Amino acid sequence: MKILSIHLLCFLTLIQVAFAQKIDRPNVVLILADDMGYSDLGCFGSEIQTPYLDSMAQGGVKMTNFYNASRCCPSRASLLTGVYPHQAGIGDMMNTRPYPAYQGYLNRETVTLAEVLRNAGYGTYMTGKWHVGQAKENWPLQRGFDRFYGLIDGANSYFENRPYRPNQKLTIALDNKEIATPQNYYSTDAYTDYAISFIDQHVQEKASDPFFLYIAYQAPHWPLHAKPEDIARYQGKYMDGWETVRQRRFEKQQALSLFPPSTTLSPLDTAMRDWESLSWAEKVQWDERMAVYAAMVDAIDQNVGKLMEHLRKNGQLENTIFLFLSDNGASNETITNQGFTEEIRAANFFPASHPKSFTAYGKEGAVVSNTPFRKFKHWEFEGGNATAFVAYGPKYIPEGLQINRPAHLIDIMPALVEWANAAYPQQFAGHTIQPMEGKALQTLWNNTTEEERAICFEHEGNKAVRKGKWKLVAEYPEDVWYLYDVESDRAENTDVKEQYPGVVKELIDVYDAWSKRVGVIPYQELDKKRGNARYQ
Repeated sequence: MKILSIHLLCFLTLIQVAFAQKIDRPNVVLILADDMGYSDLGCFGSEIQTPYLDSMAQGGVKMTNFYNASRCCPSRASLLTGVYPHQAGIGDMMNTRPYPAYQGYLNRETVTLAEVLRNAGYGTYMTGKWHVGQAKENWPLQRGFDRFYGLIDGANSYFENRPYRPNQKLTIALDNKEIATPQNYYSTDAYTDYAISFIDQHVQEKASDPFFLYIAYQAPHWPLHAKPEDIARYQGKYMDGWETVRQRRFEKQQALSLFPPSTTLSPLDTAMRDWESLSWAEKVQWDERMAVYAAMVDAIDQNVGKLMEHLRKNGQLENTIFLFLSDNGASNETITNQGFTEEIRAANFFPASHPKSFTAYGKEGAVVSNTPFRKFKHWEFEGGNATAFVAYGPKYIPEGLQINRPAHLIDIMPALVEWANAAYPQQFAGHTIQPMEGKALQTLWNNTTEEERAICFEHEGNKAVRKGKWKLVAEYPEDVWYLYDVESDRAENTDVKEQYPGVVKELIDVYDAWSKRVGVIPYQELDKKRGNARYQ
């Protein structure tokens, strides 16, 4: 009898420990913005009103040297799988190619965050933009999510389902079923509303289990679409011109101590006109486009706030971790080329505030969004691959911490594995799974003596290596390496490769070994097979 009692006590203790582990694991809300520049949040220098995200940064962790993969599909692939984009099968933006690193959808030698966390007992939900596999067998529910609502494709109107390329079909889906957009639809709001409904369903049906929610807003990617009441808050605020707005943002960044005092603004793109040379009509047009863009960022923050307040009312907020970042830097793209339908090119000339417009803010807006950096989405200079990053969670995230050490999308998978007490598999669904490439964010926050690692980048011939204070960068098709000390020169204004040839050689060797390991094909070879297609 005594032995039986001991066994019973041990059994009950194990149940209590397991239950304690279960209820202590946090919910995770991962929020991804689309084409948002480094300086577009108030806490990273902007004049745009983002009070909820700013409060998260103040009450959590703000990372100033966080990197994405500089383009939509590759970043999403890396974020979801914890490996580099080429390893996940999405090395560039083509839909399909006969090469493992460029097949155009997530391969089965990777597991997604949803697959890992669902195996650990999490409910897994996604709303927003998928864009890592168009065929139904590659949709979110086939990659570990319990529920999905959003855009399978890369871009769309915010007010309706509106294809913008010839012979194109865009898919908005609920779970595995294509659905139509209702009246009074605005995608940023819809993604949040469905996210809240998924969470409510989860709480009703699986109250004892934590949840993972991935919201991939398509904002502020073109087209510039916002609600009139949001636009009104910003009209007229950009009439001083891009040089002045950019300078104000940089001064605010300096006041926020985002960079060392030695940092200087990068020079403007040489193709840009001087603001004072514009006509009054051109100035008004740019102001309006910037106002709509600002309203789109504002709408993201409003929806983050709506989600936070819902979780607070339901008693879930204290046990939830929020992570926020962007998939690449701001975009200099315009909607004027032959890749768009005639109707869409005509809509490019509508006022940006008109719901039927289809406009972008071009490099004149992107240089403001990317303050103080050079270049844009697609390149591997800081303007292309640096993102604002915020982590918040009252029970789990340090309060008021600014981290200046480099980090990357690949670090999110190991962080979530650790928070969830999950097991990252070596085998999954009959496939051998590649190991994680990153380091848990918690380690980067807590360990200041860890050995410096190299983080590598390649997208359509643009390439870079970041290691410690050094960043080695090359631009396609020039293919010349530049070396920057990004500790003191974060805007990459002064090439120092002549002074440090040993560092250049070391980092080139790192890049060459990495590119071979992950399956990079030199872009001068790959580009011959690409043609003139361009995807967002």
